[in-house]
Amino acid sequence: MPITATPTPGIQLLTPTDHALVLIDFQSQMSFATKSIDAVELRNNAALISHAAAGFKVPTILTTVAEKSFSGPMFEEITSAFPGQELIDRTSMNTWEDTNVIKVVNAIGKKRLVFAGLWTSVCIVGPTLSALEQGYEVYVITDACGDVSTEAHERAVTRMVQAGARPITSLQYLLELQRDWARGETYELTTGIAKKFGGAYGLGIIYAKTMFGAHEG
Repeated sequence: MPITATPTPGIQLLTPTDHALVLIDFQSQMSFATKSIDAVELRNNAALISHAAAGFKVPTILTTVAEKSFSGPMFEEITSAFPGQELIDRTSMNTWEDTNVIKVVNAIGKKRLVFAGLWTSVCIVGPTLSALEQGYEVYVITDACGDVSTEAHERAVTRMVQAGARPITSLQYLLELQRDWARGETYELTTGIAKKFGGAYGLGIIYAKTMFGAHEG
């Protein structure tokens, strides 16, 4: 029988209300040894997803490891998007083994989780594999993660994908939350974040709006 298409989104696409974002160990000491991605690009991508989540009101968990005694503060690009939000500091490398984090995960109550942070092979693999095993759907924003080498990052991503995680990118995360330019209530939010953090795509938006008064949709 023929298949009949309908103008409806696939259930695997993220929406602002169907998931929680977990940002892990974006800290100075962790970034010093990160070699798989340039530090400027990492900070930019972290800012992009943070402001996207904050703007779309996605419940977000911010967690650090040994903030005061060793690893240093979380990136200001992230914390500025969530002014006043408490950071959950841990001793465990695997965020999923921290009781305080799990309390917040359960309080939020979303079955779909999106992870990003440092390092991919330790601080992201741990909670990803743990959450998957407990029945959660997990997405990993791979260009907002980094590791001590490209090899370490890529092997970690492969391992998570083999276990069932779904890899996405920072800009993809933002645009998937918007997904329709006719959604006027978040149009300026989305294009504003893209202009500030979206690299060449953002420059294109600035050019089109300035030169032609262009407007998507």
